[in-house]
Order: sequence, then C-alpha cells, then structure tokens
Amino acid sequence: MRPLIVTAFVSLDGVMEAPGGEPGYRNAGWTFKDVEFDEAAYELKGTEQEETTALLLGRKSYEAFAPVWPTMEEFKEYNEMPRYVVSTTLESHDDRWPATILRSLDEVAALKETEGGPIAVHGSATLGRSLADAGLVDRYHLLVFPLLLGAGKRLWSDADKDTTKLKLVDHAAYGNGIQKQVFDVVK
Repeated sequence: MRPLIVTAFVSLDGVMEAPGGEPGYRNAGWTFKDVEFDEAAYELKGTEQEETTALLLGRKSYEAFAPVWPTMEEFKEYNEMPRYVVSTTLESHDDRWPATILRSLDEVAALKETEGGPIAVHGSATLGRSLADAGLVDRYHLLVFPLLLGAGKRLWSDADKDTTKLKLVDHAAYGNGIQKQVFDVVK
C-alpha cells in the first residue's frame, strides 16, 4: 500500500491558509514575512520532493499551482511525476499541468492500493481534513511556525471523532523558531 503524506506549513494554532501569500487572507504570506528565513528549516521540502512519487491535490490548490509550478525549476521533480486532483466539480485538468481527476475518497483509497511510492498532499486544506477524517492519512510532515494566526483554514477538522494516535518519528527545532515535526498515524 502506498503511504499518503500530508505536508504543510502550519502555525502553532493549526492555521495553514496562504503560507506563501494568496489574495483575500489578511495574514497571507506569513511564512516569509513574519519569520526570519533559515534554509535549514526547509530541508524537509527537498527530501519530500526526492521521495514523493505522486501528488494529490484538492481542486483549489491544483488551480492555484497549475499556472505557476510548471515554470518553477525548484519543482522539477514534482512537475515530472503523476498528479491527481480530488474534485467533484473540476471539468478537466489544466493542460499546462495535466492531472488525473478523482471524484471521491473511495478513488483515493483505491489509488493508495496501487503499486508505487509515497503520495504527497500539498496545500489542499479541505482535502487534507477530509482524508484525515476518513482515516486515509499515513503520515504528517509539518513545519510548525512560531505564530498564532487566529482565523484561517485549519489543518485538522473539528469533527467529533475518535482519537487519532500519532507517533513522532522525526523532529528538529531551528534558530528562527520553526519546528519540524514528522508523525506517523498509528493504525
């Protein structure tokens, strides 16, 4: 079974909205404008790109990434791997960044059963919450920023559900206050 990894920049209070900046969110760009840059804190992102074999995105993240990521040399590996978009409303993929459209979480579960390596979910707050609530997430790669953002899209839902146990498998703290936290979901 292929592991499904949710990877996110997240504030200490669980907000993951607009880390690099997107219109309409008052704290947009919080990862770059509010915390001093420390290259070491982002090493996890390079490792992820080397180990990931497919991307899984929600519709909104896909529509935001499709016009930009194909032109970015630093995302070369991501641009060459298969991409999947979970959406009930997307009519077709963007020809600049082709993807297979999955219409349900059942299709995501079936994708996990195929041959291959890790599937990474970037951005995609709504999808990430749905995947977690459905028990489909196997690992979290988090860069936790020393910020309290208050309002914003959260990494986890507020669904009333049984406890999800996590096992910390890697961690580090950096001079700028960012913490790397890698958790396996205990099943």
